[in-house]
Amino acid sequence: MSALSRDDVAHVASLARIHLEPDELDRLAGQLDQIVQWVDQISDGASEDVPAMSHPIPMTNVMRPDEVRPGLTQEQALAAAPLAEEGRFGVPRILDEE
Repeated sequence: MSALSRDDVAHVASLARIHLEPDELDRLAGQLDQIVQWVDQISDGASEDVPAMSHPIPMTNVMRPDEVRPGLTQEQALAAAPLAEEGRFGVPRILDEE
């Protein structure tokens, strides 16, 4: 016997704005009930002496320190540009001024 009723599935479907046919409600009630049972099994297997974790291995960010380095001058940056206007990259106009 399914712990989730057809009405429960219909309610969840309406919250998600999903239209389900009557035969789909019956089929999904059984499938969702199985999913809930599997989640319960996994929850039962959790041990209190094992801390909850988001990843099975420790993860740390590998970041380099921020250091100021010399960059391009305006002329160097615009040297290979197909179009430069007033010291900036020129791009084709896509909007009218209206």
